[in-house]
Amino acid sequence: MRVLVVGGTGTLGRQIVRRALDQGHLVRCLVRNLRKATFLKEWGAELLIGDICKPETLPIALVEVDAVIDASTARASEPRSIRQVDWEGKVNLIQAVQKAGIKKFVFFSILGAADYPNVPLMDIKACTEKFLAESNLDYTILQLCGFMQGLIGQYAIPILDNQAVWMTGESTPTAYMDTQDVAKFAVRVLEVPCTARQTLPVVGDRAWTGEEIIQLCEQLSNQEAKISKVPLGLLRFMRGLTRFFQWTYNISDRLAFAEVLASGKPLTAPMADVYALLDLDPQETTSLESYLQEYFGRILKKLKELDYEQNKTQNGKKKKGFFV
Repeated sequence: MRVLVVGGTGTLGRQIVRRALDQGHLVRCLVRNLRKATFLKEWGAELLIGDICKPETLPIALVEVDAVIDASTARASEPRSIRQVDWEGKVNLIQAVQKAGIKKFVFFSILGAADYPNVPLMDIKACTEKFLAESNLDYTILQLCGFMQGLIGQYAIPILDNQAVWMTGESTPTAYMDTQDVAKFAVRVLEVPCTARQTLPVVGDRAWTGEEIIQLCEQLSNQEAKISKVPLGLLRFMRGLTRFFQWTYNISDRLAFAEVLASGKPLTAPMADVYALLDLDPQETTSLESYLQEYFGRILKKLKELDYEQNKTQNGKKKKGFFV
């Protein structure tokens, strides 16, 4: 199958490209910057320059394509807003896919998006789900709730660096999943016809609060975390403040997501039926414990090696100085 992956250079997108290639699919990637996507070409993917915010660039990328997996999203560092990329860009892409006569389309949403109409990203995801439902595509919507990869910068690195871990007052239990496992589900969806026009949760085996993740990181690193609480009221104030300036809209929209993370409403869902539908083994899905254990194991081993080399160098200098 020839698959077009949009957002292939992102945290999730690159895993989808890798998985699709490993499964024997022909992969084409729509990218805005060829230089930043060189590694995808080295893996075996075909690269085409294009941008979902520029609809005139899309038709050529869809020629002879059997399915589209859309993993694109607005980045906090770019000037374009969430609305421009995650709504207007998605509409452009979906309409182009329909005009090209392609049926299979995989879209990543967020679990419980419809419950938060006042949070821009959640509202946009919910609207996109409705837009797909009104299309003639054989879409599959995969509802996610958090990547394990994001926990490294949020919890693991600050604890290792003896820096503060920032948290809101109440932590929402979240069933995080490794992006490699999410990619496995996304590619598998292409191979199972009965997933057409379905919405499926794709989440981890259990929901973790921020406090539980910190405790696990402390155990694995043998270090105590410094926790700093950020009042939700302060985040709301900052959100309102950043709405005054166009260049800070992205920051404002992301601050709004704090409402979800501090709601206390668990982001999780039963997965037994999804595993059965896709004929996947839940035992092969990475748990948060094993993910963090592998991460801290590698980091601590590397730190010990660096400490050993440093001591070895210092001892060598001392000996040289003695004999000189």
